Amino acid sequence: MYTKHQAIELMNKWGGQGLPFFFMIDFELQKPVLYLLEELPKAISFDINGVKRNAPPQTVKKPFTFEPRPVPFQTYKKAFDKVISELDYGNSYLLNLTLPTPLHTNLDLASIFYRSKAPYKLLIKNELVVFSPEPFVKIKEGVISSYPMKGTIDASLLNAEHLLLNNPKEEAEHATIVDLIRNDLSKVATKVKVANYRYVEKVKTSRKELLQVSSKIEGKLPNKYQSKLGDIIFSLLPAGSISGAPKKKTVEIIKKIESNERGYFTGIVGIFDGLILDSGVLIRYIEQKNDEFVFRSGGGVTAQSNSRTEYQELLDKVYVPFN
Repeated sequence: MYTKHQAIELMNKWGGQGLPFFFMIDFELQKPVLYLLEELPKAISFDINGVKRNAPPQTVKKPFTFEPRPVPFQTYKKAFDKVISELDYGNSYLLNLTLPTPLHTNLDLASIFYRSKAPYKLLIKNELVVFSPEPFVKIKEGVISSYPMKGTIDASLLNAEHLLLNNPKEEAEHATIVDLIRNDLSKVATKVKVANYRYVEKVKTSRKELLQVSSKIEGKLPNKYQSKLGDIIFSLLPAGSISGAPKKKTVEIIKKIESNERGYFTGIVGIFDGLILDSGVLIRYIEQKNDEFVFRSGGGVTAQSNSRTEYQELLDKVYVPFN
């Protein structure tokens, strides 16, 4: 574990030397973890778009229990109302509110990691498992791309895709995040553009299928950007899709309303293979404390938000991506 300054320097150094490395950065930017890939501890396993290290042993697939025990709606509503108050004062116009959901399951973290289907998977032995569908940034041949994900709906609903894409609240929320990410990328890149706006992807879970909306934004990095990988990544954090806008003030409000630190939840994980950098947002996140499991989830709140709808979105995101 390093300080933010140390992590930036190391990422710049290893990137400039073309050395493959792993990185994991928490939401508060206080506890970055970096390892050269050849020195990655066995307690850390990952599968990032098919690039794997320290995969846990294959386990026998067995019937499993997965029983969320969500906070009552009224508990959520109290936090939601505080967010709305901040929005009404003009301190934020989009805030990603998250809450913990205690969970009962007969699976261990390694089994969940092994069975999950997701592009960004992370396991830290006896601590946490992540099966995230959301990229943070990818860097290849001087092009940096980001893929913010905003908007979720139960795919079984009649005309679900139409409902999702034509919901004014969802459309405004997505547009806000795309604009925020476009501005973020403009800090480090030129010729920033929205390459693909609001495309829909299907996610299969143990409970239902979901539709999620993403966009692709990209820009051109300067020459010799490899020696600035640390500066580039940290200047974009925390990820806009899981914080809000305006980012600085909204993060301050999140820390006040959520009260507990998020830690690595909604941080990022990634690898640099010497040429290409790939990273994902640490959502769809289960942490283990002693023998208890907690699922962390949330969603974006705007002035148009309905508390019941937002509460349901928080619940819909509590799943494992396998049957």
